[in-house]
Amino acid sequence: MRHKQLLFTAILAFCCSLYVQAQSADTVNVAQFGARANSFQNCVKAIRKAIDYCRTHRVKVLTFDNGRYDIWPEGAEQRDFYISNTSSEIECPTKTKVIGILLDSIQGLTIEGNGATLMYHGKMTMLSAWHSSDIRLRNLHFDFERPGGSELTYIRQDNDGVVVKLHRDSRYTIINHQLQLIGEGWRSNRNHCIEYNPENQHFQHTTDFNKILAPSKVEEVSPGILKFHTPATFRPQIGNTLTVRDIIRDQVGMFLAYSRNITLQNVYVHYMHGLGIVSQFTRNITMDSVYCEPREGSGRLLASSADFMHFSGCAGKITVTNCRYAGAQDDCINVHGTNLRIIRKLDNRTLELRFMHPQTYGFDAFFPGDTVAFIRSARMIRYGQCTVKATKVLNPRTIELVLDRDIPADVELNHDCIENLTWTPEVEIRNNFFSRTSTRGILVTTPRKAVIANNTFMKTAMSGILIESDAEGWFESGPVTDVLIAGNTFIDCAFNAYPEPATIVINPSNKIIDPKFPVHKNIRIIGNTFSQSGNPVLYAKSVSGLKFKNNTINWLTPLPKNKKEIILMEKSN
Repeated sequence: MRHKQLLFTAILAFCCSLYVQAQSADTVNVAQFGARANSFQNCVKAIRKAIDYCRTHRVKVLTFDNGRYDIWPEGAEQRDFYISNTSSEIECPTKTKVIGILLDSIQGLTIEGNGATLMYHGKMTMLSAWHSSDIRLRNLHFDFERPGGSELTYIRQDNDGVVVKLHRDSRYTIINHQLQLIGEGWRSNRNHCIEYNPENQHFQHTTDFNKILAPSKVEEVSPGILKFHTPATFRPQIGNTLTVRDIIRDQVGMFLAYSRNITLQNVYVHYMHGLGIVSQFTRNITMDSVYCEPREGSGRLLASSADFMHFSGCAGKITVTNCRYAGAQDDCINVHGTNLRIIRKLDNRTLELRFMHPQTYGFDAFFPGDTVAFIRSARMIRYGQCTVKATKVLNPRTIELVLDRDIPADVELNHDCIENLTWTPEVEIRNNFFSRTSTRGILVTTPRKAVIANNTFMKTAMSGILIESDAEGWFESGPVTDVLIAGNTFIDCAFNAYPEPATIVINPSNKIIDPKFPVHKNIRIIGNTFSQSGNPVLYAKSVSGLKFKNNTINWLTPLPKNKKEIILMEKSN
């Protein structure tokens, strides 16, 4: 009897050990691979080992201990990625991205940060999900030791110039009496400047840095305090801050590409080089409680060199909820596809297409089985649909497309475009806060359902919401058919007044207006509150089924007599 009891106990202990091993295999910590919090050492190789282990052993959860982890370019993954809306062949001939965390062909992994901060150095793409699925990032902070944006505050005006104070994270040197903004292995060469006025909280473009300060003789008064010998006529607003960054989008914040079911939850993104979080041909994306803003206590104003979140050619559903945006030198959210121009008809079912915008090209934009639409560019209307049978990349700019039926006889070569309808998402954007952007809050163009509800748009320099669709400029598709804008609050938006003259703008690029074929349809603007500073609430062009009802309009400053509250242009009704 005793022998049986001992045998049973041994079997039970063995089973328990197997269970514990299975449990521990489901969760690993980066410390097991050498990445230790607050070591201030380069953790990139250790994190790579952890990611590789997770892929090989199908680990479900990778954890970080709370603390700081430093990530340098040395030892990081490098990949050539063509990314929408980033750089031309001339601006950035190489498409090599230096990636801090690369999730390549990984399924079912949660990265649990426990409040950890990943501190990046140099110029890097912080994270990329590439051909991966069911990925979740939680409770992580992303930041840069030396952000790509520099910040200078006017503190004093003298008879022979102005004195500025640089933010402690902004590094510089003076060469031949000229200011050079530098970082960890880089220099800011082609600068773009946005000025922040703390009195009215406006954040808008200025040429003062490039035309006045940069050419002026400068001297260091003390560390971080500089005096520019500017023309006597230059009288800046003391207390205002200039945010300056290089225009070249050589890296992005994050790149989520050719993946599915990606979730960011309780993630803080304090700075991003180049473009922001770019999702490209990815299906089902959830951004929940993602805070794109400077780190609390940092004293910084800028958190992204360009957009915060950019969705190009995505599908399934994009859900953005409970997020906060502050400090972008471009749009907070942009959702669109890409129109490719038809340049040659090779036979009755084969076309040659071209990426037209200089900064968007080189990526796979069509797949066999996709449904595509022909776009009459002059009118911005869809006039035929086909299914893709085969694709062939001829070079980074041109694609050959084989279709399942004959091409419409009236196609206009070198003008009309092809839009990929399969890769268009349903969009839900709720309960977010948008502020301190020099351009727009949200751009959205998708033929599927889009809901923008219960958000606050605080002092966006241009429109709070822009619905465009064009085949002439950025070539961002496509006409909308079901948009609800409801329960939002707009405060002092569109103060820049150019190029978009209203808080909500519907402005497709069509040059020919046909009342029988409007570009956009079924846009409802219901139950919103507008607090306006002398700018129209709505500008609408070429849209049918437009509803504007039960909205409240408060005038912070009176509307000029030569302006209207609502501007309906060219067959909008």
